[in-house]
Amino acid sequence: MESKRLYVDFHVLQTVPPSCVNRDDTGSPKTAVYGGATRARVSSQAWKRAMRLMFREELLDGEQVGDRTKKIVGLVADEIEALAPGQDAKKMAKDALNLAGLSKIKEDKDADTLFFMSRAQARALARLAVEGNDDKKAYKDALKAAPSVDMVLFGRMVASDPSLNYDAAAQVAHSISTHAVQNEYDYFTAVDDCAPEDNAGAGHLGTVEYNSSTLYRYATVNVKELETQLGGKAVPSVVRAFAEAFVRSMPTGKQNTFANRTLPDAVYVTLRTDQPVNLCGAFEKAVPATANGFVGPSKAALADYAQKVYTCYADAPLQAFTVGDGLEALAPAQPLGRVLDALEAAVGQQLGAETGNGVE
Repeated sequence: MESKRLYVDFHVLQTVPPSCVNRDDTGSPKTAVYGGATRARVSSQAWKRAMRLMFREELLDGEQVGDRTKKIVGLVADEIEALAPGQDAKKMAKDALNLAGLSKIKEDKDADTLFFMSRAQARALARLAVEGNDDKKAYKDALKAAPSVDMVLFGRMVASDPSLNYDAAAQVAHSISTHAVQNEYDYFTAVDDCAPEDNAGAGHLGTVEYNSSTLYRYATVNVKELETQLGGKAVPSVVRAFAEAFVRSMPTGKQNTFANRTLPDAVYVTLRTDQPVNLCGAFEKAVPATANGFVGPSKAALADYAQKVYTCYADAPLQAFTVGDGLEALAPAQPLGRVLDALEAAVGQQLGAETGNGVE
């Protein structure tokens, strides 16, 4: 019997040196209280943004990545200009978007809120506008069809018209440190290069708040939802791209100040047909500070907790892969490239489709 569910779970342990990867409204590194202890936190939105940038710059082609922007009139107008040069492209684009149900877009104004649109959707709206079509259903259908890969993965919400929504096929958890943290402050000065020689004072004084941590990061992908939206042949390579982006990306907050970009200490990937399983419970009791650091004890805690979950509540995964040492009790360790190949092949096998080289 074919399973109606297939999930790929990603568990990552990653050490980040002194940094301010993700700030709150006061400029402080984000934190959360978990298990009675204050933890470093990086929001899911921050990491998803980093992943989308990696999709755009390295892993997917332009047609597969959408734009989340208020400037959707310009996106459609560019496509109209390409199809019919010399027309009033901006007015035609605005009219097309209004016919599609986005009625808050006014003449020569951007949208009131960010809107997620694929290039194929912008092109379809432009084609209808150039043809002079005034069928509202056709415009709305164009805005719902042919979503970009990142739109399917991370979802689209349109408060004014829920029929245009896409449910996200992926979920990304807020990353939290496996141990307690205490934010610190760096007092810094800057010297005025053009100050007179008898002026020994600083040209600028300031402080920046930071912390360092070993993070537990988790994400899950609903493979069957991807199959519904993208087609089975496209899915394995999309899951591979998601995996690589989740493992290798890093939010850019204060990166020039701290040069904090690291790669994970350990990665654990599983295929499941029951439900996604977040293993953050491994760190409900904060890992204590030791002379050996936090990474080794965090790996041991993750492996131990996963085995307890599989014994008591959930079946062991259909397949599992690990990168880095310390999680061999869960699956044999392999280099990242080999795991990505194996994951792509495993997803294709589970879907009963041949793994392709690209995304349709």
